[in-house]
Amino acid sequence: MDAVTDRPIRGQGTSERDWNAWPGLRQLRAATPGQLVPYGARAVVVAPHPDDEVLSVGGLLAQLARGGTPICVIAVTDGTASHRGSADWPADRLVRERPQESRNALRCLGIHVEPMRLGMPDGGLQELRCLLADRLLPMLDRSDVIFTTWRQDGHPDHEATGHACAFAAARAGARLVEVPVWAWHWAAPGDGRLPWHRASRVGLDADALDRKRQAVQCFKSQLEPDASTGAGPILRSTTVERADRPFEVMFT
Repeated sequence: MDAVTDRPIRGQGTSERDWNAWPGLRQLRAATPGQLVPYGARAVVVAPHPDDEVLSVGGLLAQLARGGTPICVIAVTDGTASHRGSADWPADRLVRERPQESRNALRCLGIHVEPMRLGMPDGGLQELRCLLADRLLPMLDRSDVIFTTWRQDGHPDHEATGHACAFAAARAGARLVEVPVWAWHWAAPGDGRLPWHRASRVGLDADALDRKRQAVQCFKSQLEPDASTGAGPILRSTTVERADRPFEVMFT
């Protein structure tokens, strides 16, 4: 089934209280930053939209940056379709604001590299998966560990980016790590559609968690209601609450 019918992103989604009450979350296999990105490797984060790099692995990135691990961030789109029909947030404003929000957020994490921007169409990646894979391939090395959104995350751009990264990583001989972002929204605790057997839980120390909290708050365009359309924030309260977890989950 497709993402629209099988993994809908509606309302506030599954509450963090429900996720925290599920014992399976605490029983996931533990992994350390050094196990995920060993010495000599580079962490490459491929984000479908500005903010996905922080929501997915912001805490991990803060810990890797503190340890001196090389980090590359690849921004697939500039997030210009987040506020359709908005007079307050037209595309020509978003194309300026959202990349700047991402830069500010990365600085909060202790990362001072400029993301590599591909400028691909927000909301249009499903039909461009092969092109995206071709564009990613020259940027990758065999020693890289690629972090991106899960191939069944429920958002079409997230899924397309995951598929493109899987293809490019296989061709480059790099390691792929997929991270659920919107899956926490539509899935229920213990949901059999998620590959829990591949899941690892990375603990975040106090400094990394505080940096991630600050980084999430940099995405003002996604956190405030849209007065021109009456729409609520793009990032639901449940999404912000999940970003406050003292751990991150990824599929290896």
